[in-house]
This record gives sequence, structure tokens and C-alpha cells, in this order.
Amino acid sequence: MTSRPDPHSLEALSQLSGLPVRTIRYYIARGLVARPEGEKRGAYYTQRHLEQLVAIRRWQEAGLSLERIAELLTAPPPDVAALKVMRAGSVSVRSHIHVAPGIELSIDPELAHLSPARLRALTRALLEAWQRIAGEAEPKETS
Repeated sequence: MTSRPDPHSLEALSQLSGLPVRTIRYYIARGLVARPEGEKRGAYYTQRHLEQLVAIRRWQEAGLSLERIAELLTAPPPDVAALKVMRAGSVSVRSHIHVAPGIELSIDPELAHLSPARLRALTRALLEAWQRIAGEAEPKETS
């Protein structure tokens, strides 16, 4: 008989994570959390399940949508070679978005894992946000 590492029931997992059982089942159905180990009445949850739930909860508290969390969970691990420190003589291709005089955003699309379509969408959203902000009255200083 093999021992199960740190097994938890669904109810125990709910208590440990601070999330309702119904929410945990929903996350499993959406593929955000791994299915339980074992089957039917022998199903159990491990520390890995708890870590997934805690990460999801933290991301939600930070304001991320479930769709964005799903993207983060399914994203390939970062390419360590792509994260190397830039040294003298290295070459990288960057996109420079000129928003307004004095405002420019520099993006390395490869490092940011942005396809050309996503980079264009980011540019449009950034320019739209700037137009909204530039059109608003200056906030008043409070002392």
C-alpha cells in the first residue's frame, strides 16, 4: 500500500484555503485547479491543490480576473535564456510606443511573450487610456 502525501478531504481543503467547497469545485471544473487524486470516495487533495487555491485567491485579491489567472496558470514557464542579463554587445529588439511628448513605453515583445496582435492591442489600450487621462481635469491637491 502506498502512502498518500498529506491527503485532505474536500472539506478540509476548503477550511485550509478559506474558500467554499462550491468555489473549489468550480475552479476544478474550469481547469484552474487539478482534479483530486484517486476516484470517487477515495478521492483526496494534496498540498499541491492547496497551493493552487492560495495562488488563485492571492491573484484575485490583487484584482486579476479568472480569465487572466487561467492564462497565468497555463503559460509556459519562462525561458531562462530569455531572462539573461543584458551584457555589453548584446542585441535585443524593442518596440517603442510614443504616447505623448515625454511619454514613451519600451517593450521587448519576445521577453514579454507578446504576439504582434497582442502588442497592437496593448498599444491601442494604452493610447485610449492616455486620451481619457489627458482629457480629464487635473486632480486637486488636498492638504
